[in-house]
Amino acid sequence: MLLSSMLQSNTSVNVSHPAPGDWFVAAHLPPSPQKIQMKGFVPSCAYIFQPDMLVLRVAEVSVLEPNVPLPQTLFLSRPSYLKVFIPEFTREVLLELQGCVSNGSQSCPVRLTVGSVTLPRDFRRVLSCAGHPQPCRLLLRSPPWDRWLQVTAESLAGRRAPVAFRTVATLTACRPWTVSAQHLLQGTPNQSRNASHGPQDPVHGSGTAAGPSCLMSYPILREDVDVVSVRFRPLDRVWVLVQPDMPSLLRLFLNTGMDSGGSLTISLQANQTIVKNSTLVVACVNAASPFLSFNTSHNCTTAFFQGHPLTLSTTSQQASLIIPFPETDNWYLSMQLVCPENPGECEQAAVHVETTLYLVPCVNDCGTYGQCLLLRRHGYLYAGCSCKAGWRGWSCTDNSTAQTLAQQTLAVLLLTLSNLAFLAPITVSVQRTFLVEASVYAYTMFFSTFYHACDQPGEAVLCILSYDTLQYCDFLGSVVSIWVTILCMARLKAVLKYVLFLLGTLVIAMSLQLDRRGAWNMLGPCLFALVVMVSMWVYRCGRRHHCYPTSWQRWAFYLLPGIAMASMAMAIYTFMMTSDNYYYTHSLWHMLVAGSAAFLLPPCAEHSECWACTQVFPCHYQTCRNDREELYAVT
Repeated sequence: MLLSSMLQSNTSVNVSHPAPGDWFVAAHLPPSPQKIQMKGFVPSCAYIFQPDMLVLRVAEVSVLEPNVPLPQTLFLSRPSYLKVFIPEFTREVLLELQGCVSNGSQSCPVRLTVGSVTLPRDFRRVLSCAGHPQPCRLLLRSPPWDRWLQVTAESLAGRRAPVAFRTVATLTACRPWTVSAQHLLQGTPNQSRNASHGPQDPVHGSGTAAGPSCLMSYPILREDVDVVSVRFRPLDRVWVLVQPDMPSLLRLFLNTGMDSGGSLTISLQANQTIVKNSTLVVACVNAASPFLSFNTSHNCTTAFFQGHPLTLSTTSQQASLIIPFPETDNWYLSMQLVCPENPGECEQAAVHVETTLYLVPCVNDCGTYGQCLLLRRHGYLYAGCSCKAGWRGWSCTDNSTAQTLAQQTLAVLLLTLSNLAFLAPITVSVQRTFLVEASVYAYTMFFSTFYHACDQPGEAVLCILSYDTLQYCDFLGSVVSIWVTILCMARLKAVLKYVLFLLGTLVIAMSLQLDRRGAWNMLGPCLFALVVMVSMWVYRCGRRHHCYPTSWQRWAFYLLPGIAMASMAMAIYTFMMTSDNYYYTHSLWHMLVAGSAAFLLPPCAEHSECWACTQVFPCHYQTCRNDREELYAVT
């Protein structure tokens, strides 16, 4: 359902006869724009999504017992609701409508609906008995085990025409032969056996009154490894014997309520020395009930669900299947040996299939270009891959929009080498004896270079420290560089300037710790430093009765180019950066900020040498003051 912003009323969806189990309602906004915006200056909209559920239950539901006719009388406005319990190892369910009478005739205007609604497909079976010969029958192969099956009978006759009939449910059981621990110890993978007669049950045998077995059930050991991480394996072995006369069945317990958030991975491998040219091992993976009709079909379709087929042959001796977010239920892996070209080849054949069954949060841990994230919503835990470098898919294996290695290398080189532009303000600062400012620029250049080398999403990554440390140091160096540059332009006295340097750096460090991406982390220090600089310039203008700085060359060749570069950098940072052009715009931002700092730094005082390395400090441990500094600061 698409909910628009002008929606004035509630929107509802009606699901009749929902399948039992967990149902989920998810709401999401449209994809966000690729523009990188400054936090705090973008209006944030709060969307409130309030789902309500109204459940209407049918009070009168008749229980349909197997092989017991249940009389029913239908009217047009009153359908009949029935339910029949399907025990484990039920192979077929036959529903019959017997003795159907409507208005004294033998016609049967009844519509029979079996099953419930499930997503994403609706596998309900609908049978219209009008025009069908009596008794009207519906055969369901491989129905869901250990649950109630819903049956709805509706009248298709007139308003006042009753329809009377009897409903009979016949269940056909499948007697399993369970491979016990004793059988596992007695048999070996190389043991020869007569596959045409099936495995011999030591208790009943295959020729007793109970009838021959129709499937071989292998006990499965469930091992919980970690959160949303489960390993399944047959008891005391990794191989499963597959034969032609009956399916081999493995049941995977995924009904704990916490197993639906991962990915179910099934891998099969056949012994190449046993599989012959025309021999196939057909496997089906189904939920709720196994597929057992390999002799008639290989489409893995049960009564209400479409399964997942797998095939092993001489040319393809391995097969794998990945099911993301499996529904909470019992899952079944059934396998059987078939010979479609020459059935006689399968009479004495048997194949050992090695199974690898496990549930993982993310397939292959999302690979090289992804990160596996565990998410929790209202008690439900599920996992997902966060892909990078343009990769997509369940496990970040879709490279349709991925960046090539050359593009990744170019991005790293642009973002890292562009920081070499800070060599210009470093050189200017050292030449003019602004050693503290030069140290800040060197700090910024170093951590910005290695932060962007570590911030890349692909293979071209280099991290000398933890990512969080590099990011914090990069943000701190960027803001402090702007802070010290503007205060240096104010030409304060040395003691006051260095006190502001230190106090401002401490406040900026605290602000970044509170909110690293807050807009005021940069705007606050910039505005305060600009107020200090403008105040000092206005003070000097009023005291000297002429503009400050006084030299037009200083304005034309230094201040105006520096202000223009800083303005362009802010415009790019604020309006032009997107996720697609980040490598180019942010690299240009590095060069413009570094260039503006080199232009805006004030010249050294006229009364002192710009690089006074030979100056002797006579003050020793006293604070040196130059009372004539203000007098000669006239540039």
